[in-house]
Amino acid sequence: MSRWTVKDLPDMSGRVVVVTGGGRGLGLETARELARVGAHVVLAVRSVAAGEQAAADIDGSTEVRRLDISDLTSVREFAGAWSGDLDVLVNNAGIMQVPLAFTADGFESQLATNYLGPFALTNLLLPHITDRVVSVSSQLHRMGHVHQDDLTGEHRTYKDIDGYTDSKLALTMFGLELQRRLEASGSSVRSIVAHPGIARTELASHSPSGRINRLGPLLNDTEHGALSLLFAATEDVAGGSYVGPRGLGSVKGHPKVRRPSRTARDTTTAATLFDLTAELTGTDFSASSTARPERAGG
Repeated sequence: MSRWTVKDLPDMSGRVVVVTGGGRGLGLETARELARVGAHVVLAVRSVAAGEQAAADIDGSTEVRRLDISDLTSVREFAGAWSGDLDVLVNNAGIMQVPLAFTADGFESQLATNYLGPFALTNLLLPHITDRVVSVSSQLHRMGHVHQDDLTGEHRTYKDIDGYTDSKLALTMFGLELQRRLEASGSSVRSIVAHPGIARTELASHSPSGRINRLGPLLNDTEHGALSLLFAATEDVAGGSYVGPRGLGSVKGHPKVRRPSRTARDTTTAATLFDLTAELTGTDFSASSTARPERAGG
């Protein structure tokens, strides 16, 4: 399928989807389209008021719940309050190239928001998830590094771009390693990694002087950037896939299954990183709680 668009979205009636950061940008566009085709979409956002304002413009079934993905207490509260099945979790919320700051847990904010929070949320919600987890990465994960001996960056000079690329590499490795652990446990739940190309969003506006957004027509707009997320969340793609735009360099275009970086495919490092992160966040994969019978549909 060379030009997959929102017209190709399957009927999602009866499905429940959580989109973190669903109140704006790629998350909002993803939530809007999933609700349009029948899903009940939960917008997991830091500001409930802002989330409700965004949800008011969505045609379909929505719900707004508070979640600060950078705060592990908030993550635990959100997951602890969940009951019933959750078909699809879209780990979309993220920040990019922000000044050095620390979360309530004492972690650097990009690491906490882009990686530690999604890791913890996914593992805590896995007993409820019936279909798939979509982790939203970036092509810039290819510039990242894994610092196993200094995961939190306490002993390194902070650089905002490194903080972003390292966190997105870690998230990509998590998404791929999660699939391996799901398969080993006998679970039919899928873990898929997606990226929007380089999209003109509020997230990209944090780049120095907003230079990414000024590239204009060379980039994906928000609507096209969300296509990769929607494709990963609804199409019958294999667990462990990496979905992104099909254009040159995977910068823009319609979605297809691509290939992540060589580093992201390093299974030994990914397994070690997963275990280190489980210890750091106090959350871990529970194989016994995720083994589910095969469910029909995408």
